[in-house]
Parts: sequence; C-alpha cells; structure tokens
Amino acid sequence: MDQFEVTVGAGSLRHTDPAATAFPHRWTPEGVTVHTDFTGAHLLHLAAAGCVLNDVYREAAALSLPIEGVRVRASGSFDTTTWASTGITYTVDLDSPASPAEQARLLDIVDDVAEIPRAIRAGAPVRRH
Repeated sequence: MDQFEVTVGAGSLRHTDPAATAFPHRWTPEGVTVHTDFTGAHLLHLAAAGCVLNDVYREAAALSLPIEGVRVRASGSFDTTTWASTGITYTVDLDSPASPAEQARLLDIVDDVAEIPRAIRAGAPVRRH
C-alpha cells in the first residue's frame, strides 16, 4: 500500500526544499511550509498535520511555553478497493527550550484538542448538496 505523506513546518523547522510551498501563518512571521503532493489522500493528511501544527502554537502560548519551530509529518494509506482510510499517524518535532516533560505535556494536550484529528477520529458524513 502507498503511504501518502505530508510535512508541514514553521519557525526554525520550516522545510527548506524549494518544492515546498509557503503560506502565511498567524502564529509565525515567516509563515508555514507545506511539502506534499496534491492528491485527495495527501490533502486529508495535510488537514490533520496543519491542525496539529497550529494547535501546538496555540496551546504553547496558553501554557507560556516558548516555541522556536514545529514540524509535523502525517501519513497513512487507503484500502484501494473501498478507498477507506487505514488510519493516519503523525509525528511532531519541536524546537523549544521547554523541558522534555513540558513538551510531552504540550503534545498530549494538542492530541486531545486538535479539531481536525478529532473530527476524523469521530467520522462524519460527507454529502454532495
């Protein structure tokens, strides 16, 4: 099965590949980079990764934790007979002077509150109107 991987980065962990696309970002002055192919599968994973990245910045601010950079990689596969997702996994790299325990707590909070991963986990009907 193919893995549909995406990488988003901000701050000191922005992607340096010229093929990465940069977007403005409310949490960082230099914006966020996105490195992915443009397929439906990649876009689903991009939604999850982008949400996690944003929520790292939001929740770090609420905890007064300094964040220099964030990189989120998300990937997953699909059953090619039904195109049902087999699941999405993601990893987060942080560049922060916060202690490992503070970083772990931050990532636990983000995993609980990140809206897009929560919506995907819960499932939702999608209909053409």
